Amino acid sequence: MSDRVPVKLAEADGFRDFITHGWGDADRTPHVLDGQAAAAAEHRAKLSHALPGKRIVVGAGNAPVRANDTDYDFRPDSDFVWLTGCSAQGAVLVLLPSGDRHDAVLYLRAPAGPSESDFFGSARDGELWIGAVPGLAEWSTALGIECRPLEGLASVLRDQNPPVLAAPSGDPLVAALAGPESADLRQELAELRRIKDDWEIGQLQFAVDATTRAFTDVVRALPEAVAGGGERWLQGTFDRRARTEGNGVGYASIIAAGVHAPVLHWVRNDGGVAESDAILLDAGVEANSFYTADVTRTFPVSGTFSPAQRQVYDLVHAAHLAAIEEVRPGADWLAFTDAAMRVLAEGLHDWGLLPVSVDEALERKGQQHRRYIVCGVGHYLGLDVHDCAKSSAPAYKEGTLEAGMALTVEPGLYFHPNDLTVPEELRGIGVRIEDDFVVTADGARNLSEALPATAADVEKWVHSLR
Repeated sequence: MSDRVPVKLAEADGFRDFITHGWGDADRTPHVLDGQAAAAAEHRAKLSHALPGKRIVVGAGNAPVRANDTDYDFRPDSDFVWLTGCSAQGAVLVLLPSGDRHDAVLYLRAPAGPSESDFFGSARDGELWIGAVPGLAEWSTALGIECRPLEGLASVLRDQNPPVLAAPSGDPLVAALAGPESADLRQELAELRRIKDDWEIGQLQFAVDATTRAFTDVVRALPEAVAGGGERWLQGTFDRRARTEGNGVGYASIIAAGVHAPVLHWVRNDGGVAESDAILLDAGVEANSFYTADVTRTFPVSGTFSPAQRQVYDLVHAAHLAAIEEVRPGADWLAFTDAAMRVLAEGLHDWGLLPVSVDEALERKGQQHRRYIVCGVGHYLGLDVHDCAKSSAPAYKEGTLEAGMALTVEPGLYFHPNDLTVPEELRGIGVRIEDDFVVTADGARNLSEALPATAADVEKWVHSLR
């Protein structure tokens, strides 16, 4: 056994002296998109108006541990991004009441210089490990927000007068200083975020356009998937586009071939792909602004639906069209869901799959048709794939649609391979069609209309790419 003792660089005087010298300027430009800082300033103004006189604290959070000393990739808290445009890990926004408004201060970890041991000794924050990061001055210039060292956070949150509303985002430091999660603050932020401004809508359109290109990539890769790559090959194909054009995927992608398609959240993506399969692809690119798309298409691997696949697809598409007709300002949120569910229930009844009449199934105490679609038909979309989820019921599913709201419409039918209530030829078929919409002054705009939706157009699309 060796008697040698590992060198501790922090205790090596020669190393410590040598590493402090000879460093030039590094690029510390923050990654802030055009228009992002101005949009965030408007968002802070809306929150300030909604919660006058309160100290407001929102943390960016930190990357969770993946295993031992390795972390997952960091993705900042969505409310924090909406209010700042900042992507710095561990950063904390404080809004301090000042008359009838708030002053914004952003607290961040200042980068360690060469004279500090973290410069070379911290695998999480040290620049020799992770590269140069923006300093406080760079962030302040880019965002138009006063930036201070994180060490000063304690003094500004010393007492509870004026009251503090906090969203610690899992950061124990913020929770210790500002208190536990405020449900009122999260609800207010969720409801403010329901209405997207022009900059946000532009980011959503960017994410959807990148997703459209990623869907095209996946269809082109079908031969490799059939040859042995399977669902995982298609997942990697989508991920490559997502990482090239954006921050990555906006949620766990669903690439469900054949009998996996009825599984609502098939995210294992470890199955094979056969020529006779239909694939349900539910995936979205997250832009570098962290706004995400959420699109689904179901398509035949061969380019031609089987009769049974086409039967199910056409019914889902009819429900999709009926739902879209109800997406307009002033409509009840549930109107598009109700329209889709009626079409699906009528079709299932015509196929002899309902034990009751259509009207009985649609009653609150009925819902027999939901055996084949236990999920919803749509949700808000934005920084989160299921955006604004902490909104109150009157502001969400008991409310009405307004111009500027972004949402998905995604009816489907899911016949599991072991469901003995359906004919054998339908078992193992799952179909979902999902598009992303923004409500306009007089209707709605389909952000994902570039992707084919009818069965015939889907078949042409696959044939043209394969």
